[in-house]
Amino acid sequence: MLKRATLLFAILALGTLFGAGQSEEWKQLFNGRDLTGWKHVGPGTMVVEDGLIKTQGGMGLLYWTAEKVGNCVIRVVFKMRDKNDNSGVFIRIPIEPREEWMPVHYGYEVQIDNNPEAVGEGDTHVTGCLYSMNQALARPGKPGPEWNTMEITLNGPRTIVFVNGVKVTDFMEGQPLPAKKFDFEPFRGPRPLKGYFGLQNHSDNDIVFFKEVAIKPLKK
Repeated sequence: MLKRATLLFAILALGTLFGAGQSEEWKQLFNGRDLTGWKHVGPGTMVVEDGLIKTQGGMGLLYWTAEKVGNCVIRVVFKMRDKNDNSGVFIRIPIEPREEWMPVHYGYEVQIDNNPEAVGEGDTHVTGCLYSMNQALARPGKPGPEWNTMEITLNGPRTIVFVNGVKVTDFMEGQPLPAKKFDFEPFRGPRPLKGYFGLQNHSDNDIVFFKEVAIKPLKK
């Protein structure tokens, strides 16, 4: 009886230990009720419906105002309304944006778009890549209305992106970049190690929902 009680106590203690670590590791930035801590710039807007952030119109950006982030992991859980919709997660924005094109040209967009070929784009414009900056290593994005989990690691000058547990991007500042294919593609050049980040609302025809935006520091 004593052995059984000791084993049960050990199991409960381990469960408490690991559970506490998981709950304290990630800081949730969306409270599920409103957009406290966030600010929108550019056309369109973001609204909260049924506990989800919903994009409306565009092109605009909802960014986290509290601080610049770096040496961390950003986790975003999203789904498309239709089989395919366009959005993105902007990172490494050097200063607080005041209009929609500054983040495009001076930050990076981690793309959300499973079918870039529909508008003449390709593997450098697909979900999980840094828009027009690198070729995707895989295409694990799920069509709407399935949920997707994107984890973006900012580790000094290195940016790593996993989508649904599959690595799509492993990018280092200074590596060779593809030539620009379109006039609207971002300026080439270095991005800061720490910056603001946000969620894009792309257009009236692209509706994307976000149910979780969380961040955790990299372990030292």
